[in-house]
Parts: sequence; C-alpha cells; structure tokens
Amino acid sequence: MDEARTSRTIAIIGGTGKEGKGLAFRWARAGHRVIIGSRQEGKAQAAAEEVNKLLGTSDQLVVGMSNEQAAQSGDIVVLTVPYAAHREMCEFIKPFVQGKIVVDVTVPLVPPKVTRVQMPPDGSATMEAQRILGEDVQVVAAFQNISYEHLLHDEPIECDVLVCGGNKEAREVVLGLVRDAGLVGWNAGPTENAVVVEGLTSILIGLNKQFGVQSAGIRITGVPRPK
Repeated sequence: MDEARTSRTIAIIGGTGKEGKGLAFRWARAGHRVIIGSRQEGKAQAAAEEVNKLLGTSDQLVVGMSNEQAAQSGDIVVLTVPYAAHREMCEFIKPFVQGKIVVDVTVPLVPPKVTRVQMPPDGSATMEAQRILGEDVQVVAAFQNISYEHLLHDEPIECDVLVCGGNKEAREVVLGLVRDAGLVGWNAGPTENAVVVEGLTSILIGLNKQFGVQSAGIRITGVPRPK
C-alpha cells in the first residue's frame, strides 16, 4: 500500500457542520479512523453518532472529542471552521499539530457579500494558517469547491478537487484522501495558488444563487483523468 493509501487517524476540527460530517462519512467508509472535534465535546459526540448511523454500522468508526483532544490525536488534522473563527482556531491548535499535515478547507467568506471574492491580508486562509502554524506544519488547501450536499450522500460527485500548499509529499498524501472520499483531485501547486482555489468558492456560490441549486462545482478538462 502506498503512502497516500495508508489508513490514518483524521481529526476534523470544527467538524460538526455538514461539510465536516460529509468528509467524516466518506473517510470512515474508506477505512480511516475519524475524529470529529468541537468546542463542546458533547456536540462532537452527537455529530459522530449521526455519521455512524449514516454508515449503517454498530462499530464506532467515527468518534467525537474536544477540539484539543482531536488535534492531539489526529495523524492528519482538517480545519472546517468558518473564516471568522479561522485565525483563533489556528492559534489554538498550533501546539498540537507540529510535524503534521493540516488540511485547510476554510474559505475567507465575508457575509453578507459571500459571492464577492474577499481575500485576507495574508493572501488566503491557507497562507494565514501556514504563517500562524509555522514551517514545521505542512498546510494543504483542499475541498473548498465541493458542496456538502454531495458529501453526505453515497453518490458519485462530478466535481474535482484542487490541492495546493505544503510540499509535494504532503500534497500526495492529501490527494490520496481525495481519492478515498470518492473524488478526483489535482496537484494545483504551491501555497500561493490557494488564492485562486479559495476565491472560486464565491463564484460557485454566485452560480448556485443564479440557478437555484446547491451543487455548482469545477472540473478539469483537456488532460488525462487520474485513475
């Protein structure tokens, strides 16, 4: 089994929302141990139980913990918090994620104008996380352009995932997690490219509003599809 396919313990910080639960569902189904983290441990445990029911198993494939416990326990840590909580949460988990890969799913949306691209002073949420967490953490951006409506259902998803940031090895690990979630991922290069990936979300939200849907996404064409 190659590195990207290794079974891992994945901690999803702020994972009680629909996106966090959707990723937990897909990764647990692929054989990973998943921890849902929350400020309130009871809320995390309730979300984990909800995902276990979706999986249709009596095994506790997904467990709930406090954000601190989850960040300490995960081999890979995934941030699914709203941007308003992003900086504070990065500072909070910093001591617990040194030497790890942090997958940042955060998009810097600024309500109420969520269809307008509004990037933070660091350039992107991913670059902000990298600055705060430090050089011993590989921060990788992924899953910003996927609708949670797809993730929570056992269905094919016609939307690709752009993966950027960290080093090449970290991106390969995250591309493995993308495949395990049943999606097609692309190596989109260094951290600086996250500005494009994160910014696309506001455009997709705008398209959703125009057409009254919740499933606008992106797909790479003109090159061979990864297998």
